Amino acid sequence: MSKAGAPTLSVDGTGLRVAVVAASRHTTVMDGLLDGARRALAEAHVEDVREVRVPGSFELPVAAARLAREGYDAVVALGVVIRGGTPHFDYVCQAATWGLTQASVETGVPVGFGVLTCDDEQQALDRAGLPGSAEDKGHEAATAAVATVLALR
Repeated sequence: MSKAGAPTLSVDGTGLRVAVVAASRHTTVMDGLLDGARRALAEAHVEDVREVRVPGSFELPVAAARLAREGYDAVVALGVVIRGGTPHFDYVCQAATWGLTQASVETGVPVGFGVLTCDDEQQALDRAGLPGSAEDKGHEAATAAVATVLALR
């Protein structure tokens, strides 16, 4: 697991507006990621939160860019792509990563990257913040987004 070396961030996002855009595929994993993001934002005192669901991780960048342009202080992008037997995995992972980076750089709005790119479903479950999971990537992505807003101020 990549948890080793992760910073412990304590952030106060009082008054921030944050949008969370989440894919709909892999319901159990996505429920865990969303719960983690919700907890992180509540712990950071962010009260103005909008959630938007899109079909899959490929659709995250366009939604993140639109939300960033609507005046949100940060966007948290949550998704999961699980490797299959075709190159589809590589294309979707690259498109989501590049697209979310582009959305953030072009708008100047921090985008928390909570897209899991896993070899199998167990790896995704281990990172989803569910009971028994080793990591909570939804929480980490939301905290990182808020921390970046504060760092840029």
